[in-house]
Formats: sequence, C-alpha cells, structure tokens
Amino acid sequence: MSRINLVDPSSTTGTTAEQLAQIKAAFGMVPNMFKAAANSPAALTSLWGSFAALSSGRIGAKLGEQIAVAIADRNNCNYCLAAHTGLGRKVGASSTEMAEAQAERPADPRTAAALTFAIKLVENRADIASADVDALRAADFDDEEVVEIVAHVALNLFTNYLNVALEVPVDFPGVKLTRAA
Repeated sequence: MSRINLVDPSSTTGTTAEQLAQIKAAFGMVPNMFKAAANSPAALTSLWGSFAALSSGRIGAKLGEQIAVAIADRNNCNYCLAAHTGLGRKVGASSTEMAEAQAERPADPRTAAALTFAIKLVENRADIASADVDALRAADFDDEEVVEIVAHVALNLFTNYLNVALEVPVDFPGVKLTRAA
C-alpha cells in the first residue's frame, strides 16, 4: 500500500493531465510511479521531462536501462528494477544483458566501465576521483557521455527514492533483487 495517494489520471486537469496522457501513450498505461509523482505537478514535470530528454541521449537507451537496473538493485528498489528490466528488453537488451547489468557484471567492457562509474557515484555520494572519470574515457566515453551517465544516475536516484520511500506498488512484472541496499 502506497504511503501517499496515487493520483487518478481521470481526475487531473491542465499540464498534469497532458503529461499523464503522454505517459499513457508511451506505456499503454499510467505506471504507479507517475501517479505518485503527479501529487506534485513540479515533480511530475521534472520526472517526465528528464525521461524524455535522456531517452534521446548519446549513451543510448540500452545503456541507460542497464544503469537503471544496477542502481535499482543497489538501492533495493523493486519498482525500478521491475520497470527498467522490462524497458531494457523493449530497447533491445537481452534478458542475460539485463541480469548481468543488475549484478554489475556485464560482459561488454564499455558497459562495465559505465556501471562501475555509476555505482561509485551512488556509493560515494558523488565523491569520486579523477581516475574514475579517466576510466570512462579509457572505455571511449567522451565528456558529453560522462555527463549523461551522471544525469542517468541522478534521475534513477530520484525514482528509487520516490518508489522506496513512498512504497509505490509495483505494476510491472517483478524481478528479484540480487542484494539488499
């Protein structure tokens, strides 16, 4: 049971109604996370705008979803783990690739470098060393892509916190966490 009201999209108006309609068109439904965020029009606008902006970024949707599952597993966010595992599959990642990303053991070295960096950001509360950025550059990430990885981490921390703190009910097929937060 959610700790806050899940907004009924049919009871909204204005920008919130427009955004929830866009979300429904994108997902075929309005996921509970967006219903929770809709309690604050500003939060919903931030959340939906960030997803839209990052979905067309340079690192690609697949790597974005792999970052999301690694962070969700690290933060014990059942909601985000379930949602992003499914979304990763929709953008071309195999079940194996998503499971490897969740466990932070991807076979692809470039993906491994991105996930290592993302998890260091989370674990060290962004207090990283120059060598951590240099490791991304060595894996052929440029500055634009490095910034996008940081943006994906920030967005996923927001969604993890929203879903865990407010106990948003999972409305995607469940995925088992590999570790506790």
